[in-house]
Amino acid sequence: MKTVLAIDSGTQSTRAMLFDEQGNLIDKVKEQFEPYFSLEKGYAEQHAELYWEKLCTATMKLKSRNPEIWDTIIGVSVTAMRDVGICVDKDMNPLRPAVLWLDRREADFEYSDLPLVNRFCFSLAGMRDAIEKHAKDCRSTWIQQHEPEIWKRTAKYFQCSTWLNYKLTGNAADSFASMIGHIPFNYKKKRWMGKRNLQRPCFFDFPEDKLFPLVEPGTVLGKVTAEASRETGIPEGLPVVAAGSDKGCETVGTGAIYNDVASISFGTTATIQLTTEEYVEPEKFLPAYPAVYPGKYNPETIVYRGYWMLRWFLDEFARRQGEELTEKDFDKMLPEIPAGSDGLTVEPYWSPSLKRAEALGAILGFRERHTVFHIYRAIIEGINFALLEGLKCMEKRAKTKVERVTVSGGGAQSDEVCQITADMFGVPVFRVQTYETSGLGAAICTFVGLGVYPDYDAAIHNMVKISKVFKPSKEIAARYARIYNKVYAPAYGRLKPIYKRIKKLKKGEVYV
Repeated sequence: MKTVLAIDSGTQSTRAMLFDEQGNLIDKVKEQFEPYFSLEKGYAEQHAELYWEKLCTATMKLKSRNPEIWDTIIGVSVTAMRDVGICVDKDMNPLRPAVLWLDRREADFEYSDLPLVNRFCFSLAGMRDAIEKHAKDCRSTWIQQHEPEIWKRTAKYFQCSTWLNYKLTGNAADSFASMIGHIPFNYKKKRWMGKRNLQRPCFFDFPEDKLFPLVEPGTVLGKVTAEASRETGIPEGLPVVAAGSDKGCETVGTGAIYNDVASISFGTTATIQLTTEEYVEPEKFLPAYPAVYPGKYNPETIVYRGYWMLRWFLDEFARRQGEELTEKDFDKMLPEIPAGSDGLTVEPYWSPSLKRAEALGAILGFRERHTVFHIYRAIIEGINFALLEGLKCMEKRAKTKVERVTVSGGGAQSDEVCQITADMFGVPVFRVQTYETSGLGAAICTFVGLGVYPDYDAAIHNMVKISKVFKPSKEIAARYARIYNKVYAPAYGRLKPIYKRIKKLKKGEVYV
């Protein structure tokens, strides 16, 4: 038997997983931790060393539980959360805590600071708002402006996966399918931005030497060093294979590699991706990401807080007569609540998106008959409506029609959630043999990269197995279509002026 070790470093946990060449998850160890700490309001940081420590702890525990299988491991791969900036010095030691994708600080940016030709081109294309939002959200720029000594000492600006790949191999390199974030990366050409790229000035002083080599997914990055072997228990000399981002690996791990299949991830961040031959922006001025699958792209729609919203709701409101209800308790009640949650509608923007910077969360339609279970279902429906809205836009831009949906992430474990998703999207929902599809996708990269399978199609054919199909009800799907068209779709436009006023009130402005 041949096995591979897949490492999935996420926002709230690190998972070490053993997969065999048939796609079976032999065993896994999950090490949880606090997602971030905040030195100031809106900050979200974590010590980069913690990610390595949790990786070491997870692999050591996995080794102790599987001593006989450990010798069958032929390779290792890392997949990780996206948009995490790590400043390291010339010795590759972190200079400050990592800045996470949840961080809400803004860089000082004035559109007038850009060169005239850039401003002219952006304004002509209608990109001004998108450029301003992107530039303000660039954490490396914030570091340049507010911690110049740190930036001066920064030799490389890593992503989370780059940091872990380096710690394993001593080689500062990564997959281009992991380069998703506020970094000077050309998504269409799958390489770093050239100096003449119009968007390059948005990153201010970001010299080439702070970047690192990029490779194709499936490329061997190096071998596990003696030091890494001592700390992790992984055999010295094992090849480490480049994979991709967590969401990209999930898409491959569910077999969603054709343009008529959408991949939904019900994680801390909820996303829906397509896989396309051509570079197709999911919305105007938003990039499509390089896919793990060779030569393709993943247009994507994001609900940033995603299934975090359910955990937030459970923590804050799901207590009944002194008894704390669990997610499973609520899932059991989902079939008792009618489609549409008896008139409740959720705008799921607890965190705004790039294209809806002024958006806030909202729950509309409360009546005396509503319970906590109605709210729970309405949150699930709100997330799905937002993903459905993104899918409709992507289908139009990619000139395709999705015939089925695959699901992954923690929310995909719930049969009730999967059935609601099938009814809302009006197409069958496919669930594969494990919800750890990010790890499975990374394992696929490893087996292909090491030549066990000749290509990704062969690996997916042998390693991805459909475990259950959820078929939509025509009657319920029609009801959801009416709710989407008549209630959800118009809601944002009607609420947008109110959202703007609320934000101004928070800044201290008074309305007469």
